[in-house]
Amino acid sequence: MATITFDKVGKVYPDGTRAVLDLNLEIEDGEFTVLVGPSGCGKTTALRMVAGLEEISEGDIRIADETVNLIEPRRRDVAMVFQNYALYPHMNVFENIAFPLRASGVPKADVKARVERTATLLGLGEMLKRRPKQLSGGQRQRVAMGRAIVREPRVFLMDEPLSNLDAKLRVQMRGEITKLQRDLGVTTLYVTHDQVEAMTMGSRIAVMRKGVLQQYGPAQELYDNPANLFVATFIGSPAMNLVRARLEQDGDGLACSIREGKQTLTLPPRSLKPGTDLREYTGREVAVGIRPEHLVDPGSANGAVSRLRGTVTLVEALGFERLVHIEIDGEPAVTAEVLEIAQDIDAAALQNLREEAADKTVAMIGRFGVEVQSQVLAGESVELAVRPEGMRLFDLESGQAIT
Repeated sequence: MATITFDKVGKVYPDGTRAVLDLNLEIEDGEFTVLVGPSGCGKTTALRMVAGLEEISEGDIRIADETVNLIEPRRRDVAMVFQNYALYPHMNVFENIAFPLRASGVPKADVKARVERTATLLGLGEMLKRRPKQLSGGQRQRVAMGRAIVREPRVFLMDEPLSNLDAKLRVQMRGEITKLQRDLGVTTLYVTHDQVEAMTMGSRIAVMRKGVLQQYGPAQELYDNPANLFVATFIGSPAMNLVRARLEQDGDGLACSIREGKQTLTLPPRSLKPGTDLREYTGREVAVGIRPEHLVDPGSANGAVSRLRGTVTLVEALGFERLVHIEIDGEPAVTAEVLEIAQDIDAAALQNLREEAADKTVAMIGRFGVEVQSQVLAGESVELAVRPEGMRLFDLESGQAIT
């Protein structure tokens, strides 16, 4: 068994900077877990503590029930794949893959057999005599993977291994790494800042923010039921639509009133079931979250009871679907979590969010099919249906999910 366990793990650097705080996480044997979050969230530090490249300040890390805090890196039986490949330029592919085996004193015949088997697995069989400078980016990444695989370790550690590849090659390599890990069955901890990578590769995802674990679970669970505004905003592409609203009594139910009642979203009955404490928020402002696929053309909305009116600002035609950008009259849910993620994207995203808040408008995205009634145009006034099962409410102060 090669489980990885973080037990109240913390990391404080000599200058007092706290990179990881009270991290509790268990990665099961053979599982592919992705640590994801914005730059500086502590994900790479956590990975390096497993590898032994960073000292642990607090708590314990266990591999296969063995505490490894004081075990030197080479004795932990882990293999790491780095962002920059770290290949030896003066060695050919065979020599690069064989290096860890030769350094460990593996017999020459065994080295040859294991390297050839690994190269065949990775499609490098005809490239063993080439030097790194003669390889493409994807081929170099395969060599780096091969050097890790050939060791037959208990654990793979991968630190943003695809970040230096172009977009098309990243998509291809995502699939190859996922299939390879599934075939080998080796416990894998993978670090990335790209939530699309996280969603498509990991059997489970751990979202981190400022050194603190926000939520851990299957990708779909985090997407459908984010624990807080940070996870809701970070996971999903396009991101979840967020708007401020006041929770008000609506007959026997509740509704979200946007911008002093100019628009109203009726909450589905199931959100009022006992245990949600939703009625305690009556009269208070909350953040309403709606995924793009739940903001749709009224003609294709089965069971939708609410509408949002706005003006189309952009239509992105993607062939199999259209992303319709609309602007509605309301206030964006500009919380610390939302601002942090916008800042991590780029300065333009942060500026757009601030301009929306100043103008009392909210930019939202709906996901349309390609049917005729979805042929909306920029500049048009539209009314989009809101699927009730897709609405999520969040506390504006704590950022925690209410529903």
